[in-house]
Amino acid sequence: MEQMRAVCCGYYGMGNAGDEALLASLLQMLPPEVTPVVLSGNPEETSDRYGVAAVERMSAPQIVTVFRQSDVFIWGGGSLIQDATSFRSPLYYEGLMGLARSMGLKTIAWAQGIGPLQGSLTRKLARQAFATCSAVSVRDARSAALLADWQIPFVMAPDPVWAMDSKPMSVVWDLPAPRVAVALRSHPLLTAARLANLSRALVDFQEATNTCILLVPFQASKDLAIAQEIQPQLTGPSQIFSLEDPQELKGLFREVEMTIGMRYHSLIMAAAEGCRCFALSYDPKVSQLMAEFNLPGWELSALPEDADAIAKSWIDFYAKGEALSGEIISSTVELSLLHRELLWETILGCGV
Repeated sequence: MEQMRAVCCGYYGMGNAGDEALLASLLQMLPPEVTPVVLSGNPEETSDRYGVAAVERMSAPQIVTVFRQSDVFIWGGGSLIQDATSFRSPLYYEGLMGLARSMGLKTIAWAQGIGPLQGSLTRKLARQAFATCSAVSVRDARSAALLADWQIPFVMAPDPVWAMDSKPMSVVWDLPAPRVAVALRSHPLLTAARLANLSRALVDFQEATNTCILLVPFQASKDLAIAQEIQPQLTGPSQIFSLEDPQELKGLFREVEMTIGMRYHSLIMAAAEGCRCFALSYDPKVSQLMAEFNLPGWELSALPEDADAIAKSWIDFYAKGEALSGEIISSTVELSLLHRELLWETILGCGV
């Protein structure tokens, strides 16, 4: 079969490890007959890290040129079509989808987490964009319900990062065990008072469990300052891990006993690697993950005001909690490969 060219579009090259993990998963799942070119906020870094062609995601001339040379356009994946953070985000992605379609490219919305869509205009444009796609896959029931309401065909499967390959992180072996990972992010719900309570609880938790704390920023611009604020307060061993390779980041969670995660993909990576997970939810996607896999945790808006209560819950879970069973992990990974099946069937007209 003649080699095909696919434009991969997402929040790539923007320093967010979750989105980089989605890109790594997409590249891993593409058929070998497909040559990818990535729209990136940092094309040189993307090209060096993944060994693929990349162009500037905001350069209209480069985008038009790449579209003219390509056969397929892939929106992949995650929370691209939402207007909670900015109305510009869905307009950007929907505009690219419309341009790709007008230029004759086959269009795929891949591993989407749709919404929230609060504005009537963004909701209308989103419906039109998904309705004209050649194929759509989503990663959660809320997105599936929205597409079902719009009468748009779709495939639903767990987030593809469940199936992303991980790399061994031998550098972690030099740190004392047992180890616990903490992945927090800045958010209006994580107020100064709540962060102070979490920090005090983490100090008490570490002293009670004699653990080494790994602070894991997923997006340096939003997470690193929090890690740097917490670390000096800890009385035991700790280290900040800012990893750029998403496969190394996933491998890190294989080396820890427990993860306290606010970041959605920190919980997925940790659970997939057989690590116990305690969630702090700032977003419906995290809450849904908690419900689906019965993960313990709190909505940040309902976080206990007593640091002792927080620490006690963590200590109890550390002592008695369990990771997902191997059977659940295997079945979830297998189901997540439906995103790969959709790519192969839509692009090549055949299964894997």
